[in-house]
Amino acid sequence: MKTKEQPLRKLIAITHVSMDGVMQSPGGPDEDPRNGFSHGGWIWPFSDASAGDAVGELISSDFALLLGRRTYEIFAAYWPHAGTNPIGRAFNQATKYVATRSLDRLSWEHSQRLGADAVAGIRELKSSSGPTLHCWGSGELLQTLIAADLVDEYRIWVYPVILGEGKRLFEKGAPPRALSLVETRRTPKGVLLNTYRAAGPIPTTSAPPDSPSEDERARRKKLAAENAGR
Repeated sequence: MKTKEQPLRKLIAITHVSMDGVMQSPGGPDEDPRNGFSHGGWIWPFSDASAGDAVGELISSDFALLLGRRTYEIFAAYWPHAGTNPIGRAFNQATKYVATRSLDRLSWEHSQRLGADAVAGIRELKSSSGPTLHCWGSGELLQTLIAADLVDEYRIWVYPVILGEGKRLFEKGAPPRALSLVETRRTPKGVLLNTYRAAGPIPTTSAPPDSPSEDERARRKKLAAENAGR
């Protein structure tokens, strides 16, 4: 008798990004000032009830947190002391899985270290029973998750601001992948709340017949010569 195959746990990445894709230090100037980043706290001018409702929807059902070491430290220093804040209550109750090689002690209740091989540990988590995994921020861990094709869904909240510098959601070297937009909303202050699901490799289509003009052939010849001279 065949046993029913257990569905994989979904992994959702939740990220605040600027129009130019920066995700660094959204919550405050002391969050992540590495490399001289001086724009910390850039999301707050766009905060409103709609954004709060979106967070409330995310935490309304059971979930576990998947966090990198820096984000864990930021959260652990804040949420256990946030009183009756509903986000704090949900985060405090959730199991926290932490990717870290340097933290010997995890003081936040319900926290567990991932093994030395974070990717293998997360694959094991995804194949086990349990609630959906939420990865908030955690930029360096997120690059690893993206490279390993472990993210099932992206909640990308795009703010109407250009930062010009900082760590980005999709850094150079991210594997080419297609995403499917399944929902989009706009807050009164112009934040786009977009939900994308992983859709596999980039679709390929047949290119239209190539019948370049004489000017186009000349342009291509010039471009080839420029590239050869680099």
